Amino acid sequence: MRLFTAGFTKKSAEEFFTLLQKAGVRRVVDVRLNNTSQIAGFAKSRDLQYFLRAIARIDYVHIPDFAPTQEILDDFMKNKGSWEDYERRFGELMAARDVAGKAAEVIRDGDCLLCSEPTPEHCHRRLVAEYVQKHLADIEVVHL
Repeated sequence: MRLFTAGFTKKSAEEFFTLLQKAGVRRVVDVRLNNTSQIAGFAKSRDLQYFLRAIARIDYVHIPDFAPTQEILDDFMKNKGSWEDYERRFGELMAARDVAGKAAEVIRDGDCLLCSEPTPEHCHRRLVAEYVQKHLADIEVVHL
């Protein structure tokens, strides 16, 4: 099974939707905690769902259980916490939420985990993808 990850920041709508289409993404799995107040108009949940379907025939689902808590996010972003602490705390949260079990039920071939970060290095979508890959069999992760 192929699991993609992507961020929309620093991409135009054209770049973003073309990237997903060319990769063969079948469904975007929105893993953002807050998916309604993004600056990029095309990335607000209702608009994104419409554009994905109309432009690229890609399905959309929002799974907030695959997002960090506001507290974990704020400690890292606003309070300038360390990435190591963020990664550890988010890993503990994924275990407590049984993200592997939920992923086994909902993740399917061609899904793309979406968040706002432009690259996966310091992004929770990468952590979710790696966690799922570690706990489920035969998953190839591709960062777009």
